[in-house]
Amino acid sequence: MSERATPIETLSPPTFETLLRTVEEMNTPDGFKAELIRGKIVVSPWSKLRYYRPMRALREQLQAHAPEGHVADTAPFLFQFPSANRAYGPDLYVTDESAFDEEGRHADGTALALVAEFTSLSTKDVDWQEKLDVYGAVVPIYLVVDMQEREITRFSDPSPHGYRSRTTVSFGEPLHVPYPIECDIDTTGF
Repeated sequence: MSERATPIETLSPPTFETLLRTVEEMNTPDGFKAELIRGKIVVSPWSKLRYYRPMRALREQLQAHAPEGHVADTAPFLFQFPSANRAYGPDLYVTDESAFDEEGRHADGTALALVAEFTSLSTKDVDWQEKLDVYGAVVPIYLVVDMQEREITRFSDPSPHGYRSRTTVSFGEPLHVPYPIECDIDTTGF
């Protein structure tokens, strides 16, 4: 008779709530953020110094056109998307200020009017694939500022199957951002 190993206990994957609580309790080093990506906790650095000017220029333009009661910011907050078991800390966002009325450390992703991610070599695939899919179901506008290709892409008109509209311009060209923001972004300084 041959012996087979019998597991004493079976580990089940952690739930979204458990992972979210773990992220909340983490003490990430200065300059780093933790996100829930593909069911895993991923710690990555905030953007490089050369990203500061384009981030600031974009934030200032978006704040000037943000709907009443909304704020454009780069503060390190996690926005959760429970139906997708994801939580992201966008590089830049425009959200209803009421998202910050809740207790805890994770804002509701459905409060977002716009998200902008600035690509880096280490996170580019997540920005163009995973986040595009998740944001595309609920966030009205998603901007991918591709720092390597020197282009900015606007996704808009979300649906359960993702965004229905896409426009890409090179840095230096204006990019129209539709409702609920309604402005033309000047990308000259990007």
